[in-house]
Amino acid sequence: MATFELYRRSTIGMCLTETLDEMVQNGTLSPELAIQVLVQFDKSMTEALESQVKSKVTIKGHLHTYRFCDNVWTFILQDAVFKNEECQENVGRVKIVACDSKLLTQ
Repeated sequence: MATFELYRRSTIGMCLTETLDEMVQNGTLSPELAIQVLVQFDKSMTEALESQVKSKVTIKGHLHTYRFCDNVWTFILQDAVFKNEECQENVGRVKIVACDSKLLTQ
């Protein structure tokens, strides 16, 4: 199964990467095993978001920038409002990266 490495730039992905780098530098972990952990992280995040997240969110905001490159859409919104069934959250600036899920099956 192919995966994207997008989730490595999330807070949890950055913390995992920093921890793995530290472990490699200390000699606790081999570089090969650290790479395997990151690959498994990519797979696990993709599977978890696909199978376990069921809520729907509406996003409204002022489109500041959009870009389409290599089958990846990037949107930057200002004064965005995220709404679901239970609550609403206002965000000053948000970056949304969207990839075609059909690319995962190739």
